[in-house]
Amino acid sequence: VSPGSEHAYHLYVIRCADRDALRGALQNAGIGSGIHYPVPVHLQKAYASLGHQQGSFPHTERACDRVFSMPLFPEMSREQVECAATTLADIVGTK
Repeated sequence: VSPGSEHAYHLYVIRCADRDALRGALQNAGIGSGIHYPVPVHLQKAYASLGHQQGSFPHTERACDRVFSMPLFPEMSREQVECAATTLADIVGTK
């Protein structure tokens, strides 16, 4: 956090090539996760009139297929944070 500012700590997002497998491994270990933006904005029904199709924004589409959010909420204890972080590190391996 920069001096004179505060972080909102809204989402802790992970990007990985095989999101579903990683989320499944986390779930098996008792760690929940979420997908906040499963459909890119340009492919949502509300924006259909703009005429964008699958492939219009390939980087955005790839990100939507690969990102998910780790647990993060104001009441999260230090122990819960450490458990989630350690479990993630154990699954993906540390370097």
